[in-house]
Amino acid sequence: MEENNYLPFRSEVIDIIRHTKLEYTFKMAYNGAVLPGQFFEVSIPGFGEAPISVSGIDSGSVDLTIRRVGNVTGELFTRRPGGALFMRGPYGNGFAVGDYAGRELVVIAGGTGVSPVRGVITHFASQNSDAKKLTVIAGFKTPEDILFRKDFEAWKKRAAVILTVDKDEGNGGYPVGLVTEYIPKLDIQDLNTAAAIVVGPPPMMRFSTKGLIERGFKESNIWISQERRMCCGIGKCGHCKVNEVYICLDGPVFNFSRGRHLID
Repeated sequence: MEENNYLPFRSEVIDIIRHTKLEYTFKMAYNGAVLPGQFFEVSIPGFGEAPISVSGIDSGSVDLTIRRVGNVTGELFTRRPGGALFMRGPYGNGFAVGDYAGRELVVIAGGTGVSPVRGVITHFASQNSDAKKLTVIAGFKTPEDILFRKDFEAWKKRAAVILTVDKDEGNGGYPVGLVTEYIPKLDIQDLNTAAAIVVGPPPMMRFSTKGLIERGFKESNIWISQERRMCCGIGKCGHCKVNEVYICLDGPVFNFSRGRHLID
């Protein structure tokens, strides 16, 4: 009998970490190979299905950081530890950490764009990091919107971390401004080999990649994640197709020299 690629598997909700009113991380039971930047199709019968990026990988589990924005994700937020969701995947190519080993690495992320690169940052901010140097520039709208606060504190021990907000009406103590403001100031020793990853809202990605190239980064040393309308995850529905490229199959991670041509 032919395998049904749309058939999901049941996964237990191990834990739920609340970041903001709208963003929670669901730690889901999962045993199998998976990379940062890949995604699962998460479903609830009667409500629908949504693509969710992997924000963390552990033995026997994956983290899925979900923003409550619609029918499916609204229902997801009613689930509790011990309950279950249905999942398909992982899909997409994800980030291969070997591409960045032995190099100066700059990760620029905005808002929920931190989720797919969290695993990459954690890898290179670890005690056994094989990166020459790691710089993280992350931006959020306000201090109340910041995700992964404990991770940022841990990353600061072994990486240069710049955490900015668009506005701070209280006393959060964070620098106010855009992530792009810090790109010209990057201390890079070898621009021939330095690598960068950019993930976030399209305007942020456009101006960040522009800034990196103006700083001297090579296009071929920049990677982006083009997450968009990945409905089926297996290249059948065509919702994510740009030109002849299926984002769900060939991406969502692209080298910028290719990804910059994917405009719809």
